[in-house]
Amino acid sequence: MARQTPVSRRERPAKPALTRDGIVDAAMAILVAEGAQALTMRRVAGALDTGPASLYVYVRNATELSALLIDRLIASLDLSWDGVEPWRDRLHRLFADYSAMLADHSGIARPALFVWPDGPHYLDLIEVLMRLLTAAGVPPEAAGRATDLLLQHATAAVAEWDSRRERGEQDLSDLVTTLDSADPERHPTVAALGSALFVRGSHEERSAWLIDTLLDGVLAPTRSSG
Repeated sequence: MARQTPVSRRERPAKPALTRDGIVDAAMAILVAEGAQALTMRRVAGALDTGPASLYVYVRNATELSALLIDRLIASLDLSWDGVEPWRDRLHRLFADYSAMLADHSGIARPALFVWPDGPHYLDLIEVLMRLLTAAGVPPEAAGRATDLLLQHATAAVAEWDSRRERGEQDLSDLVTTLDSADPERHPTVAALGSALFVRGSHEERSAWLIDTLLDGVLAPTRSSG
């Protein structure tokens, strides 16, 4: 009787070796396709055809994965400054690009509020911000604090709008209705000013105003001492 030809159980090609960059690549693909709400260690592991425990050899936890992912996103920004463009104009342009980058990746602004990015591109961002602020005459310690404050504002603004857009539970008209309902006797100032004062202007215009206000506050001690 003829022997049966043995059948190999290795029906699939060998899986590529796991690397930190490969894990970030998989996380980026999920972010682009499904948004940050789908980013879990289990989901990323599934995309790499492995178990979550295997990822922890390369990435400590989901927080570190978010930090690496945000650094990867920052790499898409133009972080140069030729020293010719006025520092304030360059700073506004940089934050407009940074906000647009976060807004283009659904849900990533929320973890960015609580995570320090991990990588050289984040350092590139800090470098150009510090160059711009010190060129404006801001002392180093104040420039460091201003960098943190400006990034917090830009990130929080995108996170707020992102959350409203995703949940769809409130609209700007709800705020207008509340403001317009102000009792002239109980809230005479609000009633007299009207709702338009509080909601006028685009998100970009309001964000630019706040950045200028923060910058003017940071520069005030420098101007008064001069």
